[in-house]
Amino acid sequence: MNWEFIAMSLPLYQKAAWITLQLSFWGIMASLLIGFLCSNILYYKIRGLQTVVKAYIELSRNTPLLIQLFFLYYGLTKLGFSLSEKTCAIAGLAFLGGSYMAEAFRGGMESVSKSQIESGLSIGLSHWQLIRYVVFPQAFAVTLPSIGANCIFLLKETSIVGAIAIPELMHTTQDLIGMYYHTFEALLLLVTTYLIILLPLSLFLSWLERKVRYAEFGS
Repeated sequence: MNWEFIAMSLPLYQKAAWITLQLSFWGIMASLLIGFLCSNILYYKIRGLQTVVKAYIELSRNTPLLIQLFFLYYGLTKLGFSLSEKTCAIAGLAFLGGSYMAEAFRGGMESVSKSQIESGLSIGLSHWQLIRYVVFPQAFAVTLPSIGANCIFLLKETSIVGAIAIPELMHTTQDLIGMYYHTFEALLLLVTTYLIILLPLSLFLSWLERKVRYAEFGS
């Protein structure tokens, strides 16, 4: 074990972890927004837009993130659009994650019984009030495990964005191995850093799922 190499590499991994967290955060936020909008379009069967959303979901879920990133980073330049590496990474994560979030939200919304929706409409609730007070609270409890799994999935998918020269954790590891040939130490730092990031997130999501499932908030 080369402790000198590990000590020298720690600041680089700290910087790479911060970049990974930034990309993950904005990618997840954007995918949640896209997923929520798309799920509502599917749930309410909005004509015209429903077909577009279905096509987007199929395209997103059946193409690799790497290909999506290459299209955004290299392909769009041929059409006259030039995006930065980080913008392409966030857009790629949002494009991929949005389809998974849309299906998760849609499944949760469809789990709400029709009788509750009809009851809400019968007492004069608007469609917005129906979503806010009847559909969304129940759908959120059902959807939360899928949303949590998608968040962890997107965070791990940031290991792909190094392909467009973003110095995140995987890219940093590959560079260090290429320069110093300390493969074991570099991979150990990589695994440890991902565990430090992902394990607390996983534990928090598990706790939140239990709270929502048993309606313990406010108790």
